Amino acid sequence: MIYDVVIVGGGQSALACAYYLRRTSLDYIILDANKNCGGSWGQNWEHLDLFSAAQHSSLPGWLMPKTKNEYPTKEETIAYLCQYEKRYDLPIKRGVKITNIEKENGLYLLKSTGENFKSKVIIAATGTQSKPLIPEVTGIKKFKGKQLHSSKYRKAEDFINKKVLVVGEGNSGAQILAQLSKETETKWAVKNTPEFLPDDVDGKDLFDQASAKYKSKKEGKEFKPQNYNIGSIVMVPQVKEARDRGVYKDFKNIEKLTETGVQWQNGEWEDFDIILWCTGFGYATDYLKNITEIQQNGKIAAKGTAALYGDGLWLVGFGQWTGFASATLIGVGRSARKTVTEIKAYLEVSK
Repeated sequence: MIYDVVIVGGGQSALACAYYLRRTSLDYIILDANKNCGGSWGQNWEHLDLFSAAQHSSLPGWLMPKTKNEYPTKEETIAYLCQYEKRYDLPIKRGVKITNIEKENGLYLLKSTGENFKSKVIIAATGTQSKPLIPEVTGIKKFKGKQLHSSKYRKAEDFINKKVLVVGEGNSGAQILAQLSKETETKWAVKNTPEFLPDDVDGKDLFDQASAKYKSKKEGKEFKPQNYNIGSIVMVPQVKEARDRGVYKDFKNIEKLTETGVQWQNGEWEDFDIILWCTGFGYATDYLKNITEIQQNGKIAAKGTAALYGDGLWLVGFGQWTGFASATLIGVGRSARKTVTEIKAYLEVSK
């Protein structure tokens, strides 16, 4: 069978695109490398809190049901995504990992570890979770203790009786540090001074401010931001609790790693059993290398969501470079709708 559209990836971005594709007459399918529904959320740590209330953490068409607490948990988010795909009866094949794509006779040939697929158009929606980034720190190969990325972290109880250095001043670092500090000895390493949002500001406020910035830029107007940085740490309940315990008062900058720990920039030395890198992700686009140009960390040149180099290739949900707020539950719908509109027009012209 030749599909009109194949969506690679089975998370929130894929579901949002499929929601709009189901309103068309196009033949499409979602190919998900994961064996279970819920996208990359299942690979996140236990006790992860979203930054926005349920009504502001929803995909197009159906609001996330009211959750037990103000901020949805990882488990509640997975349940919502699983229910969403069932609600709209979206066509998904799971356990299909696309390893390479080639173009033959005007069609894309998608090769997987099992069967292959043919399609006129591809939507890449594979996100970032499978591409963890660890910075190049002097001495990183010398350290003889254990190192892991936050993508491999699951629960604080796994670190009891270990001295842990948490690296990273973002939301993941703050939440994981909050959990670990209740179970074992921890220290916090940062590159830049951490910034915390006011207690009453959450992900919805950040989205509104980012929306205003996007609109102002589009209209050529001056943007006047609020007195907070949209990249700051959101004060979800576990972060507030850790703050009240004084967890975030002490943080340092790494000069280099040693065999047993770190040398701080102030010249002091300190030993650690484990270094946990909460330092973000690149983009999972390796499988596109034969049909487009891939830049540093997996980024691909695009206009909106359409790849500049790769006819019939769209990219959704990777971050700001593929659409405003497209890496969020609340924001990806806009990118998905625009993408499907463009694909319909593209296929009409290609007939």
